[in-house]
Amino acid sequence: MKFVHAIEGLSLWVGRAFGWCILILTLSVSYEVFVRYVLNAPTVWAFDMMVQMYGALFLMCGAYALAQDTHVRADVLYRLFPVRAQAALDFLLYFLFFFPGIAAMVWFGYEIASDSWRWKEVSFNSPASIQVYFFKSLIPIAGSLLMIQGLAELVRCVMAFRTGVWPERLADVKETEDLLSEADLSEIRSIHPGNS
Repeated sequence: MKFVHAIEGLSLWVGRAFGWCILILTLSVSYEVFVRYVLNAPTVWAFDMMVQMYGALFLMCGAYALAQDTHVRADVLYRLFPVRAQAALDFLLYFLFFFPGIAAMVWFGYEIASDSWRWKEVSFNSPASIQVYFFKSLIPIAGSLLMIQGLAELVRCVMAFRTGVWPERLADVKETEDLLSEADLSEIRSIHPGNS
């Protein structure tokens, strides 16, 4: 579990760090709306910067989502399976789909990023000519982080297959609906202590 939690810790740290892109996005959009519609003086850089911030957030928080088990999953039938069957299925699907897809992302992402650096590529969307090679460098980095987190998920699958119980994940933030459900359950239990 130390190996798994060390990798999850890295994924959580990167996800939290890039989560600040949301604040930058919010402030830049608010600024752009103000200067465009109130001062009638739109910027030439805001659109490109917003695209890059959103892209960075999307790319670099993938490993975080995988570490927190918050990625999209079609679990209509999956959730009805016993834990050992879930673990075996996950293990198989990681090898069939996840790792080949992420390997392609790293390989081609590296080619895209190296070409972008070689050409000192700039955005063609605005007259500001904002550099995009820094942003494109995130593609292979994000893929590498996903690959490492995928290894941790494989170890987690093996442990679940052996024990029949999914290992605990490092805790981070919770969805508001989960917090409200827990609050409702604790309130119900305090009113009706016999219904635990």
